[in-house]
Amino acid sequence: MRHSGVSREEFSDFYVGAKDRCLRAAIAGGMDPGRAEEAIAEAFARAWSRWPTVRLSSSPAAWVVRTAINADISWWRKRRRELTVPDAPEPLPHDDPGFDHDLLEAVRRLPPRQRQVVALRYFLDLDAETTARELGVARGTVSATLHHALKTLRLQLTDPEGMLS
Repeated sequence: MRHSGVSREEFSDFYVGAKDRCLRAAIAGGMDPGRAEEAIAEAFARAWSRWPTVRLSSSPAAWVVRTAINADISWWRKRRRELTVPDAPEPLPHDDPGFDHDLLEAVRRLPPRQRQVVALRYFLDLDAETTARELGVARGTVSATLHHALKTLRLQLTDPEGMLS
């Protein structure tokens, strides 16, 4: 597909620069790693088909992650009666030696809203205002939620066995 006034190279640069961050954000947000890869790939395909509009959004990467999450929710709704829930979540891929997998696992244990805020603020590097817009909450809610999430993460990462409590 060719869009007038938009080069394939521009989208390609966006894809290369954002794909790993988007995948990490989706996983940190609670998606199964295998499903996250599929959903992010689908979201990037949708982003390309709508690139003239998506590129003008305040954060195209957040658009991709939100689209992937929505696709995953739809996937689960269609299959919820067909599938059984596994006993343990699928392990995270360890193919990125420069990334702290203990941190990602700790983020995945946070409550859903805290996971979302951390994923958008740190994995996608969005500011508080954009994060609030993406989640449909007040900026103060983002700040308070992030404060609680970081407090929990500090405790989990400095005392993983819960011995200090």
